[in-house]
Amino acid sequence: MNELKKDMFIGSVSFLGIVAFVSGQFILSTMMFGVAAVWSTILLSNRTQTVKS
Repeated sequence: MNELKKDMFIGSVSFLGIVAFVSGQFILSTMMFGVAAVWSTILLSNRTQTVKS
């Protein structure tokens, strides 16, 4: 998966979290924001390790 696809995935999960929050599905929105945060942290960690190498 290239960087653009990973960034698009994080953006779409964040957007779905916002939509779920607005529609009142608070548990689903919390899960979506959590997935986006964890995935973004993993992606950022991988990018930093690649730059250092």
